[in-house]
Amino acid sequence: MTIESRIEAIRKMDARRPGFPGEHLAVLGTGLLLLLTAGRSRSLGRRLLAGAAGGALVGRAASGTGGLARVARMMQGGSKRGVRVHRSI
Repeated sequence: MTIESRIEAIRKMDARRPGFPGEHLAVLGTGLLLLLTAGRSRSLGRRLLAGAAGGALVGRAASGTGGLARVARMMQGGSKRGVRVHRSI
């Protein structure tokens, strides 16, 4: 089994699992905490590791199972349409 197939298997398994209430907020909080910790660390390795993990968790909170886009839809009245996101890059 290659690394790509293992990652894909983990993604599929994660997509099938039920989320728990507030999961995206917990992941977002953990990611932001890691990003703040990265700025305070004196070690370059710890800064890189905490920054990468924090960034990944913030991205997960925004796009993952039960992500922030879903919360935004619910706050707009629960419409079934997708949330428009302006991408400037």
